[in-house]
Amino acid sequence: MEFRFLFVAAGFLVPGLFGELQAEELPRWELGIGVGGLYMSDYRGANERHGYLLPLPYVVYRGDAVTVDREGVRNKVLGSERVRLFLSVTAGLPVNSGKNQARTGMPNLDPTIEMGPSLEIQLWEGQAKERFSLELPLRAAVATDLAHFKNIGWVFAPHFDLKLPVFGSNDNGYVEFTLGPLYASNKYHDYYYAVDPVFKTAERDAYDARAGYSGSRFSVGFSRQVGDIWFGAFARYDDLSGAVFADSPLVKDKKSLMIGAGMAYIFAKSKREKGAP
Repeated sequence: MEFRFLFVAAGFLVPGLFGELQAEELPRWELGIGVGGLYMSDYRGANERHGYLLPLPYVVYRGDAVTVDREGVRNKVLGSERVRLFLSVTAGLPVNSGKNQARTGMPNLDPTIEMGPSLEIQLWEGQAKERFSLELPLRAAVATDLAHFKNIGWVFAPHFDLKLPVFGSNDNGYVEFTLGPLYASNKYHDYYYAVDPVFKTAERDAYDARAGYSGSRFSVGFSRQVGDIWFGAFARYDDLSGAVFADSPLVKDKKSLMIGAGMAYIFAKSKREKGAP
């Protein structure tokens, strides 16, 4: 599950939607709370899907050197506007093996948290603040039930990112596209796709995953703030063709679509400041 929200329909990209950006007076910080919905596969490669309704915190801080928003924590690198350092954070939901036929009789999957640095290199910026960049996140992953924490390796997810402002504001409204491959460690792939010999059945062979290519990912999303209300939505398409674990008996579908939407009410903010980044 991506930390940022992305839009579900590219139909917002129509002539006349884009406008020249103007300097705005934006609050230094904003706090809010809302709700988000997801419909997704149990895990990448699963052919069973479920829906979720989740609380959605909203936190924005627009500092001179550090920015915290829906994209994570960002900091300039060596004072450059074109090279920035992020704290990349993503999360995965738990899987009840009793409700997934491929994993019947196997241990449940705990929720996961992935966190690590991401270098963003801005490749192009248009007159209306359109941005095309390369992002290089490297995240350590843990699985946890809050009582215990288990290191499950690392994920490297380089991708290109195209952000297009809409409704005349890069901060208050944008459409975003991302595309790139994924790579992960042996331990990470084992967590989702390995089958220990003790869980082998007539329909499920034992399997040991390898490190390497994890497939590719494309996403498209939308984010918009109107007054004290923020809303956004996204769609993400995963293709596991050629992944090193594609022959795991737990991979039942090499292509999957995840969709979600959310809305938040901003209940507190600082005084407005000119020229927030």
